[in-house]
Amino acid sequence: MYSFIICFLILVASYFIYGKIVEKVAGTDETRETPAYRLQDGIDYIPMSKIKNFLVHFLNIAGLGPIFG
Repeated sequence: MYSFIICFLILVASYFIYGKIVEKVAGTDETRETPAYRLQDGIDYIPMSKIKNFLVHFLNIAGLGPIFG
Protein backbone atom coordinates (compact mmCIF):
# COMPACT_ATOMS: atom_id res chain seq x y z
CA MET A 1 0.00 0.00 0.00
CA TYR A 2 2.85 2.34 0.80
CA SER A 3 4.42 1.79 -2.60
CA PHE A 4 1.12 2.70 -4.30
CA ILE A 5 0.85 5.96 -2.36
CA ILE A 6 4.49 6.83 -3.04
CA CYS A 7 4.13 6.08 -6.75
CA PHE A 8 0.93 8.10 -6.95
CA LEU A 9 2.59 11.08 -5.28
CA ILE A 10 5.58 10.80 -7.61
CA LEU A 11 3.22 10.72 -10.60
CA VAL A 12 1.39 13.85 -9.45
CA ALA A 13 4.63 15.68 -8.62
CA SER A 14 6.25 14.76 -11.93
CA TYR A 15 3.17 15.98 -13.80
CA PHE A 16 3.63 19.47 -12.39
CA ILE A 17 7.43 19.49 -12.54
CA TYR A 18 7.52 18.31 -16.17
CA GLY A 19 4.97 20.99 -17.07
CA LYS A 20 7.19 23.70 -15.62
CA ILE A 21 10.22 22.37 -17.52
CA VAL A 22 8.34 22.30 -20.82
CA GLU A 23 7.03 25.80 -20.16
CA LYS A 24 10.57 27.11 -19.64
CA VAL A 25 11.95 25.37 -22.73
CA ALA A 26 9.11 26.05 -25.18
CA GLY A 27 7.78 29.29 -23.74
CA THR A 28 4.16 30.34 -23.53
CA ASP A 29 2.09 33.16 -24.96
CA GLU A 30 -0.83 33.94 -22.63
CA THR A 31 -2.54 36.12 -25.25
CA ARG A 32 -2.76 33.32 -27.82
CA GLU A 33 -6.17 31.65 -27.92
CA THR A 34 -6.24 27.84 -27.79
CA PRO A 35 -8.17 25.78 -30.36
CA ALA A 36 -10.70 24.77 -27.66
CA TYR A 37 -11.83 28.40 -27.51
CA ARG A 38 -11.09 29.46 -31.09
CA LEU A 39 -12.87 26.50 -32.74
CA GLN A 40 -15.45 25.82 -30.01
CA ASP A 41 -18.38 23.90 -31.48
CA GLY A 42 -19.73 22.03 -28.43
CA ILE A 43 -18.78 18.59 -29.79
CA ASP A 44 -15.11 18.21 -30.67
CA TYR A 45 -13.68 21.44 -29.26
CA ILE A 46 -14.82 22.07 -25.68
CA PRO A 47 -12.82 23.96 -23.04
CA MET A 48 -12.25 21.88 -19.88
CA SER A 49 -11.42 22.84 -16.33
CA LYS A 50 -7.94 22.08 -14.98
CA ILE A 51 -9.17 19.22 -12.79
CA LYS A 52 -10.91 17.47 -15.71
CA ASN A 53 -7.81 17.92 -17.85
CA PHE A 54 -5.66 16.35 -15.11
CA LEU A 55 -8.06 13.42 -14.71
CA VAL A 56 -8.10 12.70 -18.46
CA HIS A 57 -4.30 12.76 -18.49
CA PHE A 58 -4.07 10.49 -15.42
CA LEU A 59 -6.64 7.99 -16.72
CA ASN A 60 -4.85 7.71 -20.07
CA ILE A 61 -1.62 6.82 -18.27
CA ALA A 62 -3.33 4.45 -15.79
CA GLY A 63 -5.27 2.72 -18.58
CA LEU A 64 -2.16 1.85 -20.60
CA GLY A 65 -0.34 0.33 -17.63
CA PRO A 66 -2.08 -3.06 -17.71
CA ILE A 67 -1.90 -3.23 -21.51
CA PHE A 68 1.84 -2.63 -21.82
CA GLY A 69 2.84 -3.90 -18.36
